[in-house]
Order: sequence, then C-alpha cells, then structure tokens
Amino acid sequence: QVQLVESGGGSVQAGGSLTLACTTSGHTSSAYFVAMGWFRQASGREREAVAAAYTDVPATYYANSVKGRFTISQDNAKRTVYLQMNTLQPEDTAMYYCAASDKGRLNIRLYDPSDYNYWGQGTQVTISS
Repeated sequence: QVQLVESGGGSVQAGGSLTLACTTSGHTSSAYFVAMGWFRQASGREREAVAAAYTDVPATYYANSVKGRFTISQDNAKRTVYLQMNTLQPEDTAMYYCAASDKGRLNIRLYDPSDYNYWGQGTQVTISS
C-alpha cells in the first residue's frame, strides 16, 4: 500500500523558513511516481498547487505567489520530496499536503490536484506576523 507521510510543519514568524519533507513507501521503486507535488489549503479556501515536479524530466511548476521563495526538490534514493520555504508570510499559513501521481506524464498537469492519485495526511504551517 502506497503511503505518503509529511513532516516539517510548524509555527514560525514572518520572514522565517521551514523545510517540509514527504517520505513515500509501499511502492516498488523510486521511479514509481511520475510526478510529485505540494499543495496547500487554507481555512475556507480551495486546495491549491504550491510546487510540483516530474520525477524523470527537469520540469517544475510553482505558484506565482511562491516563486523565488519556495523550492521543490527530490531525493530518489530516499524516496523523499522536499519543499524549502523561505521568507514565509502570514498568507502562507495553511495545511500543506504532499501528492504523487503514477499516471502517464501526458495525463498530468502539475498544478491540478485531480491528476494526483496519492495524498498524504498533511502538515500544518502557521506563520505569525
């Protein structure tokens, strides 16, 4: 059974940094997923893509609101994807979810939650002003 487990959330002041990690298990190889991403959902708002990447080609997606501040990276040997978040702002407060997809690459829009079929439970990020 495939599992995604997020870690690294917490509470920091505006301007601070956090690194989220998503460790995957239950699949046959590190190349099992075609894409992995981070999404967030703030209270009363829809889930939105933050950053995502294909696992086999150097293509990424970043939401405009996080470009230049957040970086997604992967460690295939550790089956882990990271989200480095710098210069955090109160509007970054949300539950952050890791997602993965094993669909064909042509069927995946990195920014679309419906194209991901595996999800973690989420980790809360709270930024105070």
